[in-house]
Amino acid sequence: MEVPALTSLSPEILRELKRGLPRTLEVQSAHNVITIANVGPGDQIFMTNVDPDDLSPGDRGIMAHVLTIGISMKRIIEFSHGTHFEERERTAVRIQVRYCADSTIKGVFTRDGFGPTKVDAVKGSCAHAG
Repeated sequence: MEVPALTSLSPEILRELKRGLPRTLEVQSAHNVITIANVGPGDQIFMTNVDPDDLSPGDRGIMAHVLTIGISMKRIIEFSHGTHFEERERTAVRIQVRYCADSTIKGVFTRDGFGPTKVDAVKGSCAHAG
């Protein structure tokens, strides 16, 4: 299934999500902000700790359901030498997700220069002998 992919996440975040409780993440990296811009509540996303340039078939991660999304701008003012200051804005996205299943990448879709990261992901299956 073709899904957006959040990449370069810390392994601790992925472990925390696997505990099953909803968690809110704040994403500031440009490639993940662009990916989230095309996602809405109710969608599924693939999440991994692999760098977006290194994504390849066989990489593992998790699938998660998107619960809520919030976009905000943060203003940063830096002072230099007392009389000069520089103002910057940074886009940050807060996304609340809930773990769905372990997953593996089957294929990676080519990204345009500033397009979202998308992968063909397969949910892992679990069977119990009885």
